[in-house]
Order: sequence, then structure tokens, then C-alpha cells
Amino acid sequence: MKIKGLRWWIITLIFIATVINYIDRTAFALLWPEMGEDLGMDKADYAIMLNVFMACYAIGKFASGKLYDKIGTRLGFTVSIIIWSVASAFHAFARGIITLSIFRGLLGLGEAGNWPGAVKSNGEWFPIKERATAQGIFNAGASIGNVIAPFVIVFLYTRFGWKTTYIILGTVGLLWVIPWLFLNKSTPEKHPWVTQEERDLIVSDRIDKEENISEVKSKSLSVGKILSHKESWGVLLCRFFIEPIWWFFAGWMPIYLNSKYDLSIEQIANTMWISYLMAAAGSILGGIFTGKLMKKLSVDISRKVTISLGGLMILVAFVCIITLVKADDFMMFIYFAGLALFGFQFAIGNIQTISSDLFKGPSVGTLAGLAGTVAAVSPMIMNWFVGQITTSSYTPAFIAICVSVILGVLSIFLFIKNIGPVRE
Repeated sequence: MKIKGLRWWIITLIFIATVINYIDRTAFALLWPEMGEDLGMDKADYAIMLNVFMACYAIGKFASGKLYDKIGTRLGFTVSIIIWSVASAFHAFARGIITLSIFRGLLGLGEAGNWPGAVKSNGEWFPIKERATAQGIFNAGASIGNVIAPFVIVFLYTRFGWKTTYIILGTVGLLWVIPWLFLNKSTPEKHPWVTQEERDLIVSDRIDKEENISEVKSKSLSVGKILSHKESWGVLLCRFFIEPIWWFFAGWMPIYLNSKYDLSIEQIANTMWISYLMAAAGSILGGIFTGKLMKKLSVDISRKVTISLGGLMILVAFVCIITLVKADDFMMFIYFAGLALFGFQFAIGNIQTISSDLFKGPSVGTLAGLAGTVAAVSPMIMNWFVGQITTSSYTPAFIAICVSVILGVLSIFLFIKNIGPVRE
């Protein structure tokens, strides 16, 4: 049996996993009011839970990257989603701060594996010219997850309560493993269902294509060796500076809309999805745009142009928020926030996939995981920073984000002279 376009089935499953990932993590904030009351916990405990999740998420990014390089993406994804799905279901059995901390930590460790796994799968299943598109599809899952999560969670909660909601969400994640193991039997070189035409397309511009042909398995480079290349620092610094933009909106936009415009939870849920839908469009269009450029230009120029355009859109959006948005026009803020998220997703797919442009397959997960850890640490710094400087106005935070965007884009240009295979 042969399946045409099997690589697109693989990235579709990863997209679905990402949607599940974001629904599972969003459930906590939406279910907390009754959950916290039942468990006798307050806002201070909620803050502790957020930090537990983010700390384990940061550790999980690097640990899962190493894991994927050792056991492969097929088993790696299986381990990740089983851990986070079981942890999600176990929320229903939490009895207090200790047990809930354990479950939140396990959720962070498991969910972190989704990103290095997707980058590594992308490098395995797609030729260079299609990787930005594939990464855009995967990244759109994060935006779509944010769009539909409130509706899914509220639907389940109103019918079954918060405990059963967690169990249902965990079960959905476990069910995802079945089609994943069924379709993703092996790498493209050995998969029995891949057509010869698709196999040739996938391996045609691989960095390690000679090793794949001779079936000699190379080892992952050490972390020290990877970091000895300045190109790796370009990826890490860019992720450090640009990642807080996404988490700013994910963590602070509801609070901002409530404090600035006095919107209720229902009003926030009914408007915020517009911004995330624009983000999903940015994910896909950023990938398509890069693919079109690569038909005429080099990988290096194509990725840098797309990243620069995404950064420019973020800057324009925040400048407009600072100068144009009126005190009583929250919908204008929603649209400019959507433009910022569109620009972020337009660029981030290319930033994330640079790891597979620079290194051979066995090292991609390690660099992607390390970048993911850095990308989880910087939002924690941002959360503290925003909390300190936004007592009377969010404008300083908006200005800081503009500076951060510029530094992120410059990191790519200064440290990566050419986006292509590095000399090891």
C-alpha cells in the first residue's frame, strides 16, 4: 500500500496534537474559579501553579529535544502526549497544592515535547522549500487551539463539571496516539507506504542525504559542540527576544482588556479569538510566502526576508497601539493585537525551522529543544518585568517589546551570515 503525500498526513496529525496541547493548557485558567474554590486554593496558589508549569516546561523543552534525538520522533511524540494527557486527566484527582503542583509539572514536561518534536519531524519529512509551510501549519495549531479552547472548555464544563472535563481532555490526547503510530511507522527512507517520488523529494536536499542513502546512522553533536557555532546562538538569541511577544498576549491580554476597557470574561472570550484567528492566518501565509520566495531566491534570503517582514508587522502593530488606539475603542486594540500576532506567526515558523537548516537530523532536536528552553525562560522574565512596570500604564511594556523585536531580528542577521549547513 502506498499513500500519496504521506508527509502532509504526518504534519496534519502534529497540527491536531498542537490544538490538543493548547486546549489542555488553556483549561486551567478557565476552570480555575470553581477548581480553586473546591480545592481551597487562592490567587497566590494559582500564581505558584503558573510558575511550576513554566519551570517544568522550560526543562522539558531541552530534555525532550535530547529524547527525540535518541529515540526518534515516532516514539518521542508518543511519550510526550501520553505524559501530558495522563497529567491532564490527573488534574481531576488533585487534592491540594502538592498534588496539583505534581500534575502541573508533569503537564509542562509533556507539553514541552510538542515543539522540538515538530521541528525534528519537519526536518525529516519535508524538503527545505516546504519546511516553512509545514511549520506554519503546525504553528497554526497553537492559534486555533486558543480560538476554540474557550468554546470547548465551556461546553464540557457546563455539562460535566471541571473534573470530568479534565478526564475527557486527557482521553482525547491518548486517542491521538492510535493514528500517529498507525501512520508514522518509520522515517521516510524506510516507511513502506511512502511513494518513491515522495521519498526522492524529501531526501533530495537533506544535509545528511549521503548518510541516509548508505544507512549509516550519525550521532547527535554534544551541546557544547552545537553551541560552539555562532549560528546556534543566532537561533537562541532570536527565540529569547521574540518569544515573549506571544506569551505577552497569552498571559496579559485578558488582564489588560479587563483593566483598560473594563471588559467581562464573556466579552473577552467573544473578542480575543479574532486576534488568534489572525495569528493562525499568519502561520500559514508565512510558510507559503517563504516557499514562493525559495522558487527564485536562496534559503538564506527567503527566510531572512520573511522574518524581517514579520518583525516589521509586530513593530507597526505596537506603534499603532501606543499612538492610535483610543481609551474607549477596545476593538481597535483587538485588531492591532491580531496584526502583532499575525507578524509573530509569520516569522516564527522560519525561525523555528532554522535548526534543521543548520544541522543534520540527529542534532536538530537538541538545538530545537535548547531554543525552546530559552524561549520558555524569557517569558518568565517578561512576566516579572511587566508586573513591575505596568502599575499605571502598559506603554513601557509595549516599548520594551518593540526593542525586543528589533534585537530578535538582528540576532539572525548578525550571527547567521548564511542560513545553511554549518561546518562541523
